[in-house]
Amino acid sequence: MSTRQARRGLDTSKAHSARMYDYFLGGKDHFEIDKKAALVAAEAHPGLYVTARENRAFMHRATRVLAQEHGIRQWLDIGTGIPTEPNLHQVAQSVAADARVVYADNDPLVLMYAERLMRSTTQGRTAYVEADVRDPDALMSAVQDSEVLDFDRPIALSLNALMHFITDPHDPYAIIRRLLDPLPVGSALAMNHCTPDFDPVTWNKVAEVYTRSGSPVQFRSHSDVSRFFDGLDLIDPGIVCCHRWRPAEPADGTEPTDAQISLLAGVGIKR
Repeated sequence: MSTRQARRGLDTSKAHSARMYDYFLGGKDHFEIDKKAALVAAEAHPGLYVTARENRAFMHRATRVLAQEHGIRQWLDIGTGIPTEPNLHQVAQSVAADARVVYADNDPLVLMYAERLMRSTTQGRTAYVEADVRDPDALMSAVQDSEVLDFDRPIALSLNALMHFITDPHDPYAIIRRLLDPLPVGSALAMNHCTPDFDPVTWNKVAEVYTRSGSPVQFRSHSDVSRFFDGLDLIDPGIVCCHRWRPAEPADGTEPTDAQISLLAGVGIKR
């Protein structure tokens, strides 16, 4: 799809979660309707700005751990969102210049800025496919058609702040199984997911805001998030609030609370 086609495909009549997320990160690639919805959500929970930053920080750490400690050189990042540097491939290629990344999203606005995701090292490769995680068969077909990833070698499946937008009628657990099935032994699932566990009243209000804005969400408990990792070997420290997953610096008493972040994160290896 061309940039012009992407512009025609934009629905600016309702807010979009990726563009709201861009606003929370301080980006400029969103519309007024997205800003208004984000501000309403922030009224329900002002910590959403910190949650968005911690989501990105977890992605960076998980990517480095998989590259440095597990030898992963390939990533499939679904629900990419509007590019925000450093992007996943920049983090991966800072560890291994030959890393390969395929990004997938279904928001035409992301496609408009996809050239930012194509600035790979000469040794590595990147690609962008327009696909919807709710149709995993079509998504995986598009990824394979891109011929960037070698499905005979381990691939890390990166799903950050995505699966809480996949409500139960879409069978999110079956989607994860379908995405993991073709990946070889040694592959990984790295994901985070909003939870109401630490502050149910506030996060139920946030869920109502997103649903009213046209992006239904289903925040899940620790036990329900754990189900996404069934059959995988969790690496330390397991499934924890994302700012506690391999923190970059020792805790000094100034880190945010679990209730403020309310984003569970984990990384599992396929054996």
